[in-house]
Amino acid sequence: MAKIFVEAYGCSANFADSEMISGLIVNGGHTLVKDSSESDLNIVVTCSVKDSTANKMIHRIKSLRSKPLVVAGCLPKAEIRTVEKISEKASLLGPNSLGKTLQVIDSTLKGIRYVALEDSDLSKVGLPKVRLNPVVGIVEIASGCISECTFCQTKLSKGDLKSYRIGDIVRQVETEISEGCKEIWLTSTDNGCYGFDINTDLPTLVKAVSKIPQDFMIRVGMMNPMYMPRIKDELIKSYDSDKVYKFLHIPVQSGSDKVLNDMKRGHTVKTVKEIIKKAKERFTDFTISTDVIVGFPSETREDFEKTVSLINEIRPDIVNLSKYSARPGTEAAEWDQIEASEVKKRSKVIFDMINEISLENNQKWIGWKGKVLFDEETNEGIKGRNFAYKSVFVKDKIKIGQIHTIEIVDASTHSILGKIAS
Repeated sequence: MAKIFVEAYGCSANFADSEMISGLIVNGGHTLVKDSSESDLNIVVTCSVKDSTANKMIHRIKSLRSKPLVVAGCLPKAEIRTVEKISEKASLLGPNSLGKTLQVIDSTLKGIRYVALEDSDLSKVGLPKVRLNPVVGIVEIASGCISECTFCQTKLSKGDLKSYRIGDIVRQVETEISEGCKEIWLTSTDNGCYGFDINTDLPTLVKAVSKIPQDFMIRVGMMNPMYMPRIKDELIKSYDSDKVYKFLHIPVQSGSDKVLNDMKRGHTVKTVKEIIKKAKERFTDFTISTDVIVGFPSETREDFEKTVSLINEIRPDIVNLSKYSARPGTEAAEWDQIEASEVKKRSKVIFDMINEISLENNQKWIGWKGKVLFDEETNEGIKGRNFAYKSVFVKDKIKIGQIHTIEIVDASTHSILGKIAS
């Protein structure tokens, strides 16, 4: 039986995968260790969504390869040659091959490289897990997607949509709650198209999970806007439950319909504006998170200005800003690229603007008083979330998993500061 170190990078689905890999390891009789210096074998769950992330993964693989190594996640599936070039002895485990985890580990420990990248029929619902955070249950509701975005490598890694059944997901959520979780993350490659392959949809799932009687909160993860016209009315209604955080992560990517068309996004700017308008009309305080890519190959100066105008109009609380990078195997990687200096310049304009908007949005919360669920320990103190999933930091001594009535006393660009209300 071996001592094994597991770490993960990227999206919440990757972290959920790492929890399941850890669960399978413990069930298989091995021991988890908290540092690679103590391990007999290392496992790294990789992300390959951007150049900067892929470079970080390459650096990490190099630093872990002195011991038997399993490279899991998106990078080996999307860029097997890259991984083999850095570490020819490393075994490989794909995002949809978790059922082979123990075989891969046992083979690697014997010095025999094992490649498990083919998709299996194994559902990720109901697998054993070791949680990264005792109060947060990350539940994968599907794998893969039905989009064909020209910039994105995720489809190459995770394949076509495979939704898990609502009854199975509900049972998994019940298990998470029974084991002490206070917050449930419903996550996948793209929640927006959940259920389209099994004749259901996201609003139906959210309503079903909300009916579980215990006291807990639900965070609905990222959903792409191209599927919103089919579900938007019922989706907004599903947020009526007090258990659902008033939080929407809807990536617009560009403010130009021409660029969105070149990206093969399948939605228009109007689609995004409509769903945000509906959410804000139904709920007074609603947190909007979006993603923006700057410097896509066909983005002209005029296209970029349209993105600036859109952000100014919708004023999102969170913007995940990316400088476009050509990812191997994607369509847009073959096109003429914009000069890096120009991409950097455009990125700086958006970066400064979103910091200004975030601060302004956060300052509106000063004086608010209400319940906050504390779900994370950070270097800055303990962090919680209010009903709108706003990050609330306090300096009071509070334990993770507790709920307190908090008064907001200050705000910064990235969070709001509170104290226990007297």
